[in-house]
Formats: sequence, C-alpha cells, structure tokens
Amino acid sequence: MESVLAITRALADESRVRALLVLDGRELCVCQLIEFLELAPSTVSKHMTILRQARLIDGRKKGRWMNYRLAGEHASPAVKEAIAWLRRSLTNDPVARRDATRMAKILKTGREVLCGRQNARRKPCPIGSTAAGTP
Repeated sequence: MESVLAITRALADESRVRALLVLDGRELCVCQLIEFLELAPSTVSKHMTILRQARLIDGRKKGRWMNYRLAGEHASPAVKEAIAWLRRSLTNDPVARRDATRMAKILKTGREVLCGRQNARRKPCPIGSTAAGTP
C-alpha cells in the first residue's frame, strides 16, 4: 500500500506531472528540467526527489550533471501503470502539447548554455555584503 500512496502523493503536483511527461522516452539533465519548469533549482531538486522516492523516475550523476529518466523495465507494476495512465489521460491535453513543443526548443540548447543562463539568474547572497544597499 505504501508504494501506491507514494505514487499518489508524487502525482498530486502539476510540476511533477509535467516533468514526468517530458521525461517520456528521454533522459534529461536537471538544468533542462529547471529551464522547462521555470522553478528554482532547489524546488526542481525537491520535485525530483519526491518522484525518485515514489520510484517513478531514476536518476544518475554523470560528471557535473544529474540526469533523470522515467523508471525502466524493472519498475513495479504500480509504477508502470501510473505512467501508462498519465500518458493515456494527458495525450491530448493542451498544456502537455505546449510543454512538448517547449521541451523540443530547450533540447536544442546545450547544457552548458542552460547552466550558464541559470547561474546568471541567481542573485548574489546578501550575507557578507554591505548593509541595506549601501556600496
């Protein structure tokens, strides 16, 4: 029962469902998922952790990049059925279609470019800087 509850909890968030759909048939780097979801890196990592705990996705570190893909052939029947259900249910969903188009554009951009873009968006930490906006 715990496995089914973990899957249910993981699917109870739109960002996680959208991430699962774009992982279908491919492996993505976390930087690609950050770009796709337009969320903070820590938020995307938390979402990926929840999906991994539910065994819906697999993750592996390759160099400096963390890569994710849908659970493979060794996944439990509950996981396989949950993924199949998502595919069937959202095949013609307009958000899913828009996401597929958007992901195709993101995939044309190199990971180094995405990581650089994401690093540039981060604001410097105020700790250790001068007080209240004074130079």
